[in-house]
Amino acid sequence: MGRHYEEFEVGQHFDTPRRTVVDADISTFAGLTADFNPLHMDEVFAQESDFGGRITHGPMVVGMTFGLASRAGLMDGTVLGLLDISWKFMKPVRPGDTIAALVTVLEKRPTRRPDRGVVTLQLDVRNQRDENVQTGVANVLVRTKGRT
Repeated sequence: MGRHYEEFEVGQHFDTPRRTVVDADISTFAGLTADFNPLHMDEVFAQESDFGGRITHGPMVVGMTFGLASRAGLMDGTVLGLLDISWKFMKPVRPGDTIAALVTVLEKRPTRRPDRGVVTLQLDVRNQRDENVQTGVANVLVRTKGRT
């Protein structure tokens, strides 16, 4: 179960588990979204690009980051919805890279409904070299304790 609204405190930091991005992830995401850009799917094309090889879909890493935050015990069963997101892509993520995120609570506020509140999270995604590859800020709607 994820954390309830009352369990988030401004300034808290959470480290997510790590995850290695594999070719199957990229192929599956391409199939789900119909995004077959050769930067993701064609090694020869991608080697001739500025990236020097294949890269993952940026939005795929966004989704993986929220999955990692769920695996860290922050969201499963308590987050009711993603309200807003702002995201930056700083470096490519390549097949074989291992990513993890540092999640920081920036703000929280109650809503008019007593069974939920809004928590603002910063999610900093790092690769195995501890380089920031993506960062984002998200507002999530979170259940309060004792409410279902």
